[in-house]
Amino acid sequence: MGIVTIRLTKTLEDFVLGGRKLGSWIIAFSEKASDFSAWLLIGLPGQAFKMGLGAAWAAIGCFIGSLFNWIVIATPLRKLSEKYNALTLPDYFESKFEDRTHILRITSFILIIIFFTFYISAQIVGGGKVLASAFGIPYTYGMLIGIGIITFYTMLGGFFAVAITDFIQALLMVTALIIIPIAGIIHLGGFGGFAQKAISAKSFSFSLSGGETEIMAMFLSVIIGGLAIGLGYPGQPHILARYMAIRSPEEIKKATIISMTWTFFSLTGAVITGIVGIPIWAGKLQDPEHITSMLAKTLLHPWIAGVIISAAISAMMSTADSQLLVLTSSFVEDIYKKLINPQESQKKLVLYSRILTFIIGFVAFILALKAQRLVYWLVLYAWGGLAASFGPAVIMSIIWKKTNKLGIFAGMLTGSITIIIWYNIPFLKNLIYELVPGFFFSIFAIIIVSLLTQNKKGG
Repeated sequence: MGIVTIRLTKTLEDFVLGGRKLGSWIIAFSEKASDFSAWLLIGLPGQAFKMGLGAAWAAIGCFIGSLFNWIVIATPLRKLSEKYNALTLPDYFESKFEDRTHILRITSFILIIIFFTFYISAQIVGGGKVLASAFGIPYTYGMLIGIGIITFYTMLGGFFAVAITDFIQALLMVTALIIIPIAGIIHLGGFGGFAQKAISAKSFSFSLSGGETEIMAMFLSVIIGGLAIGLGYPGQPHILARYMAIRSPEEIKKATIISMTWTFFSLTGAVITGIVGIPIWAGKLQDPEHITSMLAKTLLHPWIAGVIISAAISAMMSTADSQLLVLTSSFVEDIYKKLINPQESQKKLVLYSRILTFIIGFVAFILALKAQRLVYWLVLYAWGGLAASFGPAVIMSIIWKKTNKLGIFAGMLTGSITIIIWYNIPFLKNLIYELVPGFFFSIFAIIIVSLLTQNKKGG
């Protein structure tokens, strides 16, 4: 795909946003594929395998958050990004708030680098897990194969290659998450047999408490923590890029319907996949995040299992390629072109983007070698960091006219610092998902600082 689309990528706008030429079907599927990552086929089923139906709260949060993005954020952001000729999120903030100091651009770039490092590492770890459990190859080789392929096609074709590849990968992902639950329920003797065996294997598998017996812990950790994942959608640069790239604002309504239909079937299938695995693999899996690939191998014909495992790898690839693209565009567009060499030719900017994509892919692989955490929690940390840093800023920039540059800057700092501190204090981390305080503290900071600096120069 990278080789096919390389001829379409002639300018930096082509490389970063596909020249804003892509229609509703491609954008809708690309938005979902880049959104759900390895978390959907590896992390969420693994969590459902561990805690049963309690994992559904995270799925519900994702559905609500995604719907909010399409209804509230997508159309205004598409129009404003074209109005300001903004190719990236830092571009948008600087142009909208007339920031001649470049503080919003630089701060955004630093935060993207920090949190996307964890995000891409999680995708590489996820790819390594799938290939290792499915084919018995060394875990490190699995990670290397995954990041090598992603880097190659992203480097050549930019957004065109990423979006079209995402379309195919999204089809694979939703197909896998429909086939596995159906095959599992049939294997267990229908819905009756499935329910009976699941309950006997793990008594709380059908409880929405996720195994928590203390009421406050259940409410804060399981329910609020799960639903809060939905708060993250307005702050994900790789998702927002899809709204900026769609051919016209008029196509967003159709894209919303396509995207949310895909989301419903995929999230439902992911949770059921984990629960179906309980009576089949309970007590036999050392790593619960292997449940999708092990069910595919156990329940399906080898050829079909191969397609399912390809879907799990696709989930990793479709997010990692988008994040590689965001990191590349953040440096080339937001730092090099805007702050270092504004007169550089489009041809050289595209060349630099390709070189940087290769370098970032290599660095991400090295970092993934040191990652030991589960994909589910690695993704949630990075998701929360981006969400608290950018989500409130995007929302307030659209809905509140009194929002100003200093308010946005305060919100970014407050949100990101809250996430880092909360995550690294065990008592706070176990109390509630760090995105909840990070998101709302960021909103409060934007409102308070914007109001206090309304009449100040630079505000």
